[in-house]
Amino acid sequence: MLTRRTAKPPRVYFLGIGGTLMGNLAILAKQAGYVVGGFDSKIYPPMSDQLAAANISAHDRFDPSHLDPVPDVVVVGNASMPRGNPALEYTLNKGLNYQSGAEWLADTILRDRHVVAVSGTHGKTSTTAMVAWILHCAGTNPGFLIGGASRNFDHSAALGSPPFFAIEADEYDTSYFDRRSKFRHYRPKTLIIGNLEFDHADIFSNLDEIKYQFHHLIREIPANGTIIVPSNDTEIDSLLARGCWSPIERFTLGVNDQSASTESTETTYSAVNIANDGTSFDIMREGSLVGSVRWSQFGLHNVANAMSAILAANHCGIDPKDSSRFLADFRGVKRRMEVIARAGRTTVYSDFAHHPTAIQRTLDALRQHVGEERILAVIEPRTHTMSLGTHRERLRSCCSSADEVVWYRPKTIKWNLDKLARDCTTPSSVHSRIEDVVDIICKPTKNPVHVVIMSNGGFDGIFAQVTDSMQRL
Repeated sequence: MLTRRTAKPPRVYFLGIGGTLMGNLAILAKQAGYVVGGFDSKIYPPMSDQLAAANISAHDRFDPSHLDPVPDVVVVGNASMPRGNPALEYTLNKGLNYQSGAEWLADTILRDRHVVAVSGTHGKTSTTAMVAWILHCAGTNPGFLIGGASRNFDHSAALGSPPFFAIEADEYDTSYFDRRSKFRHYRPKTLIIGNLEFDHADIFSNLDEIKYQFHHLIREIPANGTIIVPSNDTEIDSLLARGCWSPIERFTLGVNDQSASTESTETTYSAVNIANDGTSFDIMREGSLVGSVRWSQFGLHNVANAMSAILAANHCGIDPKDSSRFLADFRGVKRRMEVIARAGRTTVYSDFAHHPTAIQRTLDALRQHVGEERILAVIEPRTHTMSLGTHRERLRSCCSSADEVVWYRPKTIKWNLDKLARDCTTPSSVHSRIEDVVDIICKPTKNPVHVVIMSNGGFDGIFAQVTDSMQRL
C-alpha cells in the first residue's frame, strides 16, 4: 500500500531521467535539497555518470516500489515517456501529482530569477554556455542549464544563486500532454533569438507554426527586458513585426553600421575586424570600441553566438569589455567541433550538426581555419526532420566546403540516400556498416586530413571505435 509522504525534504521523481533535460533537472533538484530519484529505459554516459556523481538513484527498469513513499511530484519527460510506458501509466492510474519538466523547472527553479533564455534553430547550446561562463567570471554565481557538456564547467546544470539563470530555450514541444514549446514556460527577462529556420518536422508543419510559438514567447518579455537578435534576418524581422513590446538590441557582422534600425527602442552593435577564421574580432557601438575578443573558437557562426552572449550579459550589467576578456578562456562545448582523436596527419572532430545550415556553417568555418587542407565530412542524417527527408534538397549542397562526404545510412532513414549521394555537389558515398566508415576515417594518409563526424546521436558507437583505431595507428 502506498503511503503519502508529507515530511520535508520534498521528494521528486523524474520519468525520462536519462535525457539531457530531465537528467539536468534532476541535478538541479538535488542541489535545491530535494530527495531525487528517476527512471528511464536507457541511461547512458555522460548523463549516467553525472547522475552517479550527484548521488542520484536512477533505474533502467520500473518498479512501483520506486514511488513509495509517494513523491510530492512526478516530473514527466517528453520523448521517452509516451502513453503506454508502464511508469507513466502507473503514475496516471494512481492519480499521482505530475508536471512536465519545463513546468516543474519554471515553478520550482526559475521563479523570481532573471532568466536569460537562448533560443533559435542553431547555436543555442554554445551561446548558453558562453552566457553562463561570462556571468560566472563576473562573480555572479549564475544558475544555468546547458543542453550539452560545457568544457568550462563540471556539470551541464547548476542552481547558482539569484538573480541570474541562463537557459537553453528549446522550441520543441513540452510533453505528451502539453504541446507548447518548452520555452513558453520560462518567462525570460533577457531573450536571445539567434536565427529561425524550419526544423522539427515531426511536430511542426511549417516555419509559421514555429513562429507562432516564438511570437507568444515574445509576448512574455517585460518592457524592462530586452530581445537580442541579428540585424537583417528576414524571418526574425517578420516575427518581430507581429508585435513586440520590449527593447530590441541588434548586432551586425563585419560592418560598422548604426543605421540598421530607426526605432528608438533599438540599438545596434557591430562585430568588425573579424579574422578570416573568426578567432578574433572587435565590437563597436556608435563609433566607439566597446570590446575585443581573442579566443580559441572559430567560425562566423561563433562570432554571432559571442555577440549574442555579450549583449545578453550587458543587459545583466556586465560591461562588454569584461565579457570579451572572459571569452578568451571559453573552451567551447563537447561535440561542437570537439577534437576527439589525432594520429599521424589526421585530426578527427565530433560535431552535433543537426540541420543543413548547421552542417554548412561548421564546414565553412573549418575551411577558413585549415585553408586548403583536406576535409572529410562523415554524416548521419539522424534527426526526425532529416530522417523524414524534409531537408534532402538542402543536403545536396550544404557540404560544398568539404572535399568528400561519407553518408551513413541509419535504420530510421525513410528516403533514398543513394540518390542524395549521386546528386551531391561534393563527391559522396553511402555506407550501412559502421566498420566500413571507421576504416575510411582511420586510413593512413601522407597529407593533413580533417574528419568531421556529424550526428545528434550516438552514431552506432562510431566515436569509441574511431578513437580506439586511431590509438593503434
